[in-house]
Formats: sequence, C-alpha cells, structure tokens
Amino acid sequence: MLGRYLDRLPLSGATGAPMTIQPRGLLKGASIFWFCSLLVGQWMFLYYIIAFYGFSVLTGNLEIWNRFEPLGSTPYVAGDFGGNLAFAAHALGAGIVAFGGALQLIPQVRNRFPHFHRINGYIYLTTVLGLALSGFYLVLIRGTSPDMLSAIGTSINGVFILYFAYMALRCIKNRDIGNHRKWALRLFLVSNAQWFLRVGVFSYLITGTLLGLEPGFGDPFFPMWTFGCYLLPLLTLQLYFYAAERGGPQIQYVTSGVLIALTVALIIGVVGYTPFLQSLIAGEPPSL
Repeated sequence: MLGRYLDRLPLSGATGAPMTIQPRGLLKGASIFWFCSLLVGQWMFLYYIIAFYGFSVLTGNLEIWNRFEPLGSTPYVAGDFGGNLAFAAHALGAGIVAFGGALQLIPQVRNRFPHFHRINGYIYLTTVLGLALSGFYLVLIRGTSPDMLSAIGTSINGVFILYFAYMALRCIKNRDIGNHRKWALRLFLVSNAQWFLRVGVFSYLITGTLLGLEPGFGDPFFPMWTFGCYLLPLLTLQLYFYAAERGGPQIQYVTSGVLIALTVALIIGVVGYTPFLQSLIAGEPPSL
C-alpha cells in the first residue's frame, strides 16, 4: 500500500551522488523504518493472540481472559454466552487485522500476487467491519470500557473504521487506486488503534521512567492517549502524504524526523509490551 509513495522517492539526488542524503531519500528511508518496525510489532502481537486467545477458545478455558483482572479488566463473564462469544470474535479478529492488514501494505505482495491482494483485501474489510460492530456491542451494551472517556474514544474509533472502510471500498469500486490506497492506509491505522494504545502506554511508562519523571496512571497522558492512539497516527500519515506529494525539502526533512522519532517510540513500546504479553501467556500475574 505504501509502494506508490515509496517507489517514487529516490534514494539519491539528481546528480546520483551516493553519499548525499537527499530529503526524498530520507523520507523513503524513514517510512521503510516505520513500516518494518510496525510489521515486527504487529506479528508479535499476532503470536500473542493465537497463543493466548486462540488456545483458550480451542480448549474452552475462557476463564484465563480474566488474567487482566489486576488491571481492572474481566472480559470473561460466567453465563454470558453472547458477550463471551463477541469478545472472542473481537480478539481473534484482531489477529486477522494484524496479519492480513500488514500483508496489504507490502508492495511486493500486491504487485506479484494481485489476486491474493484482492481476496485478502475483502477479508480484511469484512473483519474490520466485524471488529467495529463487536466493539460497539462490547463498549455500549456490555460495558467493558473502564470509564466513560474510554467508551467515547473507542466509539469514535469505531465510527472512523466504518467510514474509512466505506471510502476504501468506494474508491476501489470506482477504480480510483490512488485514493483507495490512502483510505486503506487510514483504515489500517484506526483498525489497529487498540494496539497503538497499548504500545503507546508502555512507551510512555518506559521513557518516563528512564527520564526520571515517575510516570503514573493518573497522568494527563492517559485520557489524551485514549484519542491520540488513532489521531496521532492519522495526523502523521497526512503529514507524510503532503511531504511525499507536495512538500519541499524542509517539509520532507521535518516529516522524516517526525517519522523516525515516532518509530523509536513505537519500538520502545513494543519492547516493553512483549514481555508483558509473554507473562500473560505463561499464566504469570501481569505487572507494569
């Protein structure tokens, strides 16, 4: 999905000087750095979904979902078949989004296997629609959100998913490939908002601790990140579009710097989040 933009950004200047870092080349490198880091994090998350939620569904041991109880979350409710089923579908659907969505972004997959890209795209769209609808049910009817602000943030995210999915499908039906790719990228970001939420929390806690700031869950960061987990990626993507298509050298340098900084923050979050997920899989008490 990023191929249209990455392929148009040369790694060297017009003179072909090999050691000169040109702004467009730097922008291309920063976007590749972001994507590769995100891909690793997403597929590690996929492993967790399969090992934790997939295994629990296969064995019928749904009670292990409540290993999150020390953090204020009890997804499994005894006797609530419909609610438990909705949560299971929601959690396992996130695995399809993590795997299938990332494949949609790889230019080589799209170019060499267009039929697979098309089928995977429809599966992905169907899955994210299911995630949005099940998310509405879990938040608005089952009441799984810890507070009203989280419920509002999650609901707005769900509205974005539905709208972006509609626009991506509409553009591809009209053979507007350029805008289809843009809307598909936006859809990918908002459909992974809950992953960004968790990775961002760990990045904040680790970075704040390293800087000696003593971060805590009462900090203003947390209510802001309820919305920032999808608004910040969307704004960054829009900045990238502008820099790649119409931005001058200064804008491209700034955008590259923003991408690199956010990618480093993402890597820190993934590194911190992964041991936490491993502890859940192993049955150890979760701790932050």
